[in-house]
Amino acid sequence: MRSGPEKLGVACAGNWIVDIVHSIDAWPQKSDLVRIRHEATGVGGGAANVVLDLAAFQTGLPLYAVGLIGTDTHAELCLAACRAAKVDTRWLKQTPDHPTAHTQVMNVPGDSRTFFYHPGANDALAEADIPIESIAETGAKIFYLGYPNLLATLDAVEPDGATPAARLLARARAAGMITCVDLVSAATPQFAETVQATLPHTDYLFLNEIEAARATNRADIASDDRARLLEAATTLQALGAKTVILHTGNLALWLGETALWSVPETPFVPASFMPSIKAKPRPKPFTLATAPPPPP
Repeated sequence: MRSGPEKLGVACAGNWIVDIVHSIDAWPQKSDLVRIRHEATGVGGGAANVVLDLAAFQTGLPLYAVGLIGTDTHAELCLAACRAAKVDTRWLKQTPDHPTAHTQVMNVPGDSRTFFYHPGANDALAEADIPIESIAETGAKIFYLGYPNLLATLDAVEPDGATPAARLLARARAAGMITCVDLVSAATPQFAETVQATLPHTDYLFLNEIEAARATNRADIASDDRARLLEAATTLQALGAKTVILHTGNLALWLGETALWSVPETPFVPASFMPSIKAKPRPKPFTLATAPPPPP
């Protein structure tokens, strides 16, 4: 761990995915043909989204891309996006053995999106590919990991209940970094076990109501059910997460030493955010309250 000046910078590890989004008029019946009206390609995945979005703020903070991609044209898109954003790619490793992860997204504007995902190199990303101590030596202050349950090798639950992802987070903390874990709504058989293994080593946990239910082995939680959202977040905190940030389309909860609730001025309407792949309206600002009102 580096001593001396204050630690700065963010290392974002995990999923690197190329999204190819096709806008279509309607979902076809089996064996039918449907026209693609518009196509757009972009770089996504937990690590990619966070590091590139942070770069867009142009704060000057050091930013590090961490993960595994192939040696194909999709990999070149990932590297080009990082170069354009001035993100350090020394730990975005390439392998000839696996293709870069990619998703074919079928978008019916105003209706739905359907995802065909090829995990590729994401599933091969291993603990040995992420040199935590070397990353810490650069002075990085925050280590972000996204997404558990979409990283097969790092997600593997061992006989003692540990996972490679949990060990990475423990090493990041030991090296003096703050750890952030970002979940994804993947319906994997060991979702709860994979998440719970990381919690004792997680400073900030980001998730939605679907993931909160799965991570705590609960039935589905309504997006506006404050009592059950708080109950799930409290359970996750009791299992080791220091701070839980739980967001839904209706509200958000920050559970640290106290519970802070955030409510948008207008409700979130999913369809209004998907009229076209070309543009997304910005949500209204959120307002904060230190405690929830009584459930209706």
